[in-house]
Amino acid sequence: MDHPVQVTFHGISPSPALQEEILTRAAQLERYHPHVIRCRAVVEKAERHGQGFTVKLEIQVEGHEIVVSHEHDTDPLAAVRMAFDTVRRPLEDDARQRGEPGRRSERRHQR
Repeated sequence: MDHPVQVTFHGISPSPALQEEILTRAAQLERYHPHVIRCRAVVEKAERHGQGFTVKLEIQVEGHEIVVSHEHDTDPLAAVRMAFDTVRRPLEDDARQRGEPGRRSERRHQR
């Protein structure tokens, strides 16, 4: 990744555990797409009824940005994990369309 991961918290106190999970998962994005340029993660308390947490990921790859968000009713860490699980498929699809499969896809095809 060309730029450091940007993590922002809205409506909740910054959490070292959430920050670490985001940084760990962001470092793994290049498994799915070889040209990840930047990752921005926003963790926020959901505004509806004051419950839940939303994680929005903005992943910039060559030429465009892939954006996903995921909400979880009670656990911000679960929302982080689900958001990163959700962004995997669009990254793999984009890499395949460019004719550059991510490392994980290449391993699958070698078997």
